[in-house]
This record gives sequence, C-alpha cells and structure tokens, in this order.
Amino acid sequence: MKFAERMKRFNTSIFSVMAEMKQKELAKGKAVFDLSVGTPNIPPAPHIIKALVESAQDTKNYVYALSDTDELQDAVSGWYRRRYGVELDPHTEVTSLLGSQDGLSHISLTIVDPGDVVLVPDPGYPIFADGPALAGAELYYVPQRRENGYVIDLKAIPEDVARRAKFMVVSYPNNPTTSIAPPSFYRGLVAFAKKYDIMVLHDNAYSELTFDGAKCGSFLQYDGAKDVGVEFNSLSKTYGLAGARIGFALGNQKMIGMLKALKSNLDYGMFLPIQKAAIAAITGPQDCVEATRRAYEHRRNVLVNGLNSIGWQVDMPKSTMFVWAKIPKPYTSSKAFAIDLLQRAGVLVTPGAAFGPSGEGFVRIALVRDEGDMRKIISAIDKSGILKG
Repeated sequence: MKFAERMKRFNTSIFSVMAEMKQKELAKGKAVFDLSVGTPNIPPAPHIIKALVESAQDTKNYVYALSDTDELQDAVSGWYRRRYGVELDPHTEVTSLLGSQDGLSHISLTIVDPGDVVLVPDPGYPIFADGPALAGAELYYVPQRRENGYVIDLKAIPEDVARRAKFMVVSYPNNPTTSIAPPSFYRGLVAFAKKYDIMVLHDNAYSELTFDGAKCGSFLQYDGAKDVGVEFNSLSKTYGLAGARIGFALGNQKMIGMLKALKSNLDYGMFLPIQKAAIAAITGPQDCVEATRRAYEHRRNVLVNGLNSIGWQVDMPKSTMFVWAKIPKPYTSSKAFAIDLLQRAGVLVTPGAAFGPSGEGFVRIALVRDEGDMRKIISAIDKSGILKG
C-alpha cells in the first residue's frame, strides 16, 4: 500500500501519545492524575442538559440537520451582540462548527493552495499549524515570546514573508501560553492584514476564562476586522459542552460562505438536539459562566502557589484553563521531563514541544481536577523528588 505524501507531515497526535503512556502506567496498577488534555470536568448547567434531553426525546429530531436552524443562527447573532457588542448577519456571517477543531482543520482548504504561506503562532495549539499543513501550506512560525508577554510582535515579521502570506491564525486568550492581547494589538492586526492582503482567523475559545478581573472581548469588535477575517468561538470550555462539539465561525461573509460550502460536502450539520442545547446555553442564565470562571481561577491559585512552594517556579496564568510552566533544572527536554513526571509522580502533562519550536522547555498543565486533587498532585510531585535534581 502506498499512502498520501501529505501524511509524512503528520505524526500521531501528542494527546493520543500521552493517553497511551497513561494506559501503560494504569496497567502497572499506578494511579495517574491526568492534566494533559483540556477536557472540562465541570458539567453543563441543568437548563442546558434539560434542553438537550427534551429535544433528544423528540423522534422528529433524528433527521439530518443539513444546516443551522434559523433559531440557532439568531441565537448566535444575539449572543455576539449582547456579549461582545458585535452585529452579525445571522444568515451570512455565522456558521456552526462541529467543535472549533472542525473549523480549524478545514478552513485552510478554502483559502490555501499548496505552497501558500500561512502565519501560525509559536507556541500554538497544534491544529493551528496542522490545518494549514493539511492544505499543503508553507508554514511560517510567528514567535510568541515571553519577554513580550507572549503577544505576537507584528513588526518583527519579515517584509518578504508578510507579502507572501495569504492567511494568519491568531488566538487570545492564548492556548498554551495563557496570554491576553491588548486592544492595540488587534488594531495593529487589522492594519497589518489590510496592508498585506492577509486573511485572519482569530480563535476566541477562552474569552470567558480570564482571571484577576481581566476582561476579553472579540476580534470582530475592532473597526475593519470583518473586512479581513473571521473569529471562531466555542461552547466547550465555557459551558462544559466539549463532547457535544459546538463551535461557531463568525465574521467575513466571503470566508463564512466558502466554509459553509465546504462543510456542505463534508457533513450533514449539527445534530438538532445539540443545536437546542447550544441555544439554551447562549440565551439562558449566564451565572454558570461566572461559576466556571471562578472554579478555574481557584484551581489555578491552588496549583501555582503550591508548585512554587515546593520549588517549581511557575508563572501565574492570566487566562484559559491551563498553566504554561517552564520545566525545572536540570531538564532540557520537555518530553523527557513529562515522562519522568508521569513515571515518578503519577502526573500527566503535555510536553511544550508539541506546541511548536518555541514550546520546547515548557509543559502545559490543564486545570481539569478540583482543588482537593490539585493539593494531592502537589504532594505527589514533592514526594517524588523530581524537583530535587
């Protein structure tokens, strides 16, 4: 058998690799605290589950959806008006995604031809690069440096690269670095995209998970943003609906139209009961969003303060459900440290190298266990002696 050349650009997902490592430890009878994948352990609010269950009991809802219902499109545009102050045409500037991963893996197919340059953040969530790579793009990694607060310096992108670039992926609040970009960055991003005729995708999955009083909005609220790009948003983390796969692409009509056209050939739309759950989430009571934000902030405080107290100096995240931690000395390989941490302390984290060249030297820790477990994790790491060299 001879397979496609494009598959030479891909390895097995790091999250699958880590899951396999976890199973090996469990098979030995060892306990494992899995902080590798950002799978929320905070369930959806009761009114969201109720909407899903009631709709799932209606036998008429088991047909192909084919497209978004008018009710869902109107709910999404209303959500963006209320939450972000952004006006969207519900029919031409909104489309659902079967989770953001669906859109991130496919939108490049509507934009990129083989050899086109795509600017991707480094470090960045793996699909930011894998989606364009699937379309045959030439990737240019744009550094997110610690000294710049992990915010992209647009002026540092070489002129010749900018002129060749066709598409750019940006995401704040950022996974994995947890950084937040200021308004000046977004204004500069719009100007940069217009100057070089670059389409922009802004991933906004974590706008509600901000800490210490910080607030985040939408890329689309900035003048000219809809002229150059789209935004992806997700209900996975905010509303505990990760397994339901609910995301949205919003913004530029042409980009949304092309994505809709592609998706019409790839899937039969979002299951109607899940559309009902999405509507309930974004139109119903929002106190669950604040409760979720507080839960992650409290977990962050327990974990980061605890790790610092036992000798692992870790920066306090500004947002998201992750901690971006520099690996302790004498380690120089994030993968080697992650393997030792699993085998010696029973704690599973994701090596930073999985997030791009600049991720080496770090690990990403997901805040997906409650505060009691976080204290047990700190104790397990301390007792393992891994921080003592």
